[in-house]
Amino acid sequence: MDLTVVAYVIYLLISVALTVWVARTLSRNGRIFLADVLHGNEKLADAVNHLLVVGFYLVNLGFVTLYLKNAGGVADARELFEALSVKVGVVLLVLGVMHLGNVWVLSRIRRRSALEREQTPPVPPQGWTPPAAQSPWTAPAAGR
Repeated sequence: MDLTVVAYVIYLLISVALTVWVARTLSRNGRIFLADVLHGNEKLADAVNHLLVVGFYLVNLGFVTLYLKNAGGVADARELFEALSVKVGVVLLVLGVMHLGNVWVLSRIRRRSALEREQTPPVPPQGWTPPAAQSPWTAPAAGR
């Protein structure tokens, strides 16, 4: 069997396993952030979480398959390990960037949601209060 094919199989096994592991981790822990952002709407948080996971799989598995081709053949065991290390390393970097991007977007949405909650008064206004009459000690001096 050609060592290039062996490299492809090992690369795919490692890359797909890493992608599944990261996606499950993001799904499990990202759900908490989504539930907070969506004001406790659990069904909507689950739906958005599932859509994010599907998008994560599509992007990462698409990258893994596009990055499969090896420019040169693999002649010996040393080249096999070198090719695998480069390919798996790049996949890990892409997974890390995707993870940081997801965390950044979720934190921005969460921060915006928290600011919107702070701007809403706890009770609606119940009336209008006229301005207080100024006393002579607090009024600005008119000719000084």
